[in-house]
Amino acid sequence: MILTVAMGCGAALAQIVTTPYSKMGYGLLSDNVSSIQRSMGGVGYAMEGGRIINAMNPASYSDVDSLTYLWDVGVDLTNLWSKENGKKGYSFGGGLDYLTGSFKIAKGLGGSFGLLPYSSVGYSYGGDIDNGYESRSGSGGFNQLFAGVGYEPVKNLSVGFNIAYLFGTTTNTTLINSNSASYFTRNMRLRDWNLQIGAQYTLPLAKGRDRLTLGAVFQPKKSFHGTAWGTKFDSQDAKVDTIGYTSMGGNYEQPATIGIGLSYNWNRKLTIETDYTYQKWSGAKYQPIGGLESQTMKFDDRWKLAAGVQYTPNRRGSYVGAMMFRAGVFYNHDYLNYNGNNVRDYGASIGIGLPAPNSKTTVNLGIEWRHRESSPVQLISENYLNITLGVNFNELWFWKSRIR
Repeated sequence: MILTVAMGCGAALAQIVTTPYSKMGYGLLSDNVSSIQRSMGGVGYAMEGGRIINAMNPASYSDVDSLTYLWDVGVDLTNLWSKENGKKGYSFGGGLDYLTGSFKIAKGLGGSFGLLPYSSVGYSYGGDIDNGYESRSGSGGFNQLFAGVGYEPVKNLSVGFNIAYLFGTTTNTTLINSNSASYFTRNMRLRDWNLQIGAQYTLPLAKGRDRLTLGAVFQPKKSFHGTAWGTKFDSQDAKVDTIGYTSMGGNYEQPATIGIGLSYNWNRKLTIETDYTYQKWSGAKYQPIGGLESQTMKFDDRWKLAAGVQYTPNRRGSYVGAMMFRAGVFYNHDYLNYNGNNVRDYGASIGIGLPAPNSKTTVNLGIEWRHRESSPVQLISENYLNITLGVNFNELWFWKSRIR
């Protein structure tokens, strides 16, 4: 029952992207970030603290408070302005972004679970052709239902892992209406497992009030498991044909992921972090389906740089002093390459954390601007304005009241 509900929610996670760039490969990739982390440029490998759920590095779970149970729910609203060959476009979308939970298991041992997006596909466009019209559309995505633990074997050193069940379906459709009507679809259905391991080491500074944290994660290379196929229909034949039906195992791969981050925390008020991510997608297998995919599409190595900051004036002072102010920037050299043009995006974000009165629960609001384009030839230029809302529920579920 829980898995069925999670898969139902998972379908909604993949509907927030509206860009033709998502038609290539597996779609646009996600980085397992929460609303807090998106407001800080998407950092998280070295982020630690008992009041957040950091799925980017499972080693962070060991720091969760023993008296609280954490829930983090995020939604996303997106405005997109695009430009292609002088033609302007606009679209709006939104939906559930993620759902995570975290809890203490034992001293130095914490756990987490949740639902996160892995990749997303969403676009719709078309135009006139000789004696007719052509339209292209895509939808769906891959999601991950995960569970993980983090453990502190020795003081200041934490290790952890996430195990995720990957599932979802993507569909890309081309419809041609000329002398006759015909359509082609490319479909992928993924059912697989994934593993991520992480570590964090914290070096106390200045009598323990300042600290420096180094974080690292590794996700091994693996072959995807599932099925891929195409369908073909022509009104003159009035018959739907399945073409290129194949098992994804051995034909479609995910490369290894390496991520490192360094954060500095000053006086429990200021946190600064910078992250680097690398994925060797150029060496990953991907088999075009039945001639329905462009042979000019290939994968590039993906790397991303991100930096973010959070400042809390005074946690124990006034309400304004307890607010958390955030900002960040990032640059992403993506894995998609079309006809020799790499897709890349960069952006900046700001956000604020609003503590609920008489509670540790926090409402996190963020605004992110993102620009995506291809290079050296600019095929489509896109500008995004994303509004993120996350609620971090932090309640004393395990506190036992004293009977007097």
